[in-house]
Amino acid sequence: MIEVSGLAKRYGEFEAVRGVSFTVGSGRVVGLLGPNGAGKTTIMKALTGYHRASAGTALLDGKDVALDPVGVKAVVGYLPEGVPLYLDMTVAEYLGFVADARGLSARSGRARRNAAIEKAVVACGLGGVYGVRMERLSKGYRQRVGLAQAILHDPAILILDEPTTGLDPNQILEIRALIRSLGSEKTVILSTHILQEVEALCSEVLILNEGTIVAQGSAAEIAAGMQGEERIECALTNAGPAALESLRSLAGVRSAERAGATASPARFMIIAGPGDGDSVAESVFDWAVGSGAKLVEMRRERMSMEDIFVRLTREDAGK
Repeated sequence: MIEVSGLAKRYGEFEAVRGVSFTVGSGRVVGLLGPNGAGKTTIMKALTGYHRASAGTALLDGKDVALDPVGVKAVVGYLPEGVPLYLDMTVAEYLGFVADARGLSARSGRARRNAAIEKAVVACGLGGVYGVRMERLSKGYRQRVGLAQAILHDPAILILDEPTTGLDPNQILEIRALIRSLGSEKTVILSTHILQEVEALCSEVLILNEGTIVAQGSAAEIAAGMQGEERIECALTNAGPAALESLRSLAGVRSAERAGATASPARFMIIAGPGDGDSVAESVFDWAVGSGAKLVEMRRERMSMEDIFVRLTREDAGK
């Protein structure tokens, strides 16, 4: 659905995006994650045709952004970081204006145009402010209006720059639920600084630093590639004096040590090799069943999205 190859963007001598390549299929929600200045917004502007790329190609739904910018805009819904609203209009007037600019009346008639507006209003929770002039709306409601105009024409691709900025916690949950439902049938690219948002919404992550992609994949895949050894803590009762040596002998176990001084439950820290965590956890369970020990707790230490982000984007990451 989205194919990007060698995308670059320069502003004079400054190279904001440096030869980025990635592919996003239909029904995927992909998060762009990175520190300020990493190139997230620049990539989004290049994909929508808002800025012309300095080099490389971008195909959206088979349409080349450079060769068919109007065709690309027809299949893309875009919510920029600063929502461009005409504040002297009411919500109803603005969405009607956007619908007409999108050609909904000409393509499908007034009835379907109005139905499309109503659907977007309901989805974004704008019913209570439909007749209100937008200069009177809070930042959160203005953000909702921006999202409504992005989905108004039922695009195949959504590009959302910081979609939950300015929303209160309840509104964030509602908009996340909307994005999640849209992502089941559309291609969604969103940027965010909220690491929990990536974990809650995104099936895949592109982590950017200084204009390049430094990691790509699901959060679990990226963590597995970075983590190296895996740590498993378990608690056992009726383990017996030979438990430690038995755990050390299991396939995939690099080392095992007692963790904590209590006799019952006995706690052990097991170190597994990269990618061996699942098989070692299963082996520990099978050994406990076979030996008559009771496994009362097992916990695997995993890298959080925050750990991944910090490690990949800190200043000395590339050194």
